[in-house]
Amino acid sequence: MAEKRPFDVLNGALEKNVLVKLKGDTEIRGILNSFDVHMNLVLENAEEIKEGKVTRKLGMVLLRGDTIVFVSPST
Repeated sequence: MAEKRPFDVLNGALEKNVLVKLKGDTEIRGILNSFDVHMNLVLENAEEIKEGKVTRKLGMVLLRGDTIVFVSPST
């Protein structure tokens, strides 16, 4: 099986739901619209998540790559 690089994984997640954990324990869930080489992400229909519950609807957001701890597939 071929080894996947991080950007290959992000390419596979385009137009799908992802969960992004940011520094400061903030979590954002939304549809991955685009990303760049600095791991800046654009999410559509983004929501802030705290303790597993939606606390705020954010709409379209730009997340700076230097604030991202991890990106994971979401349901």
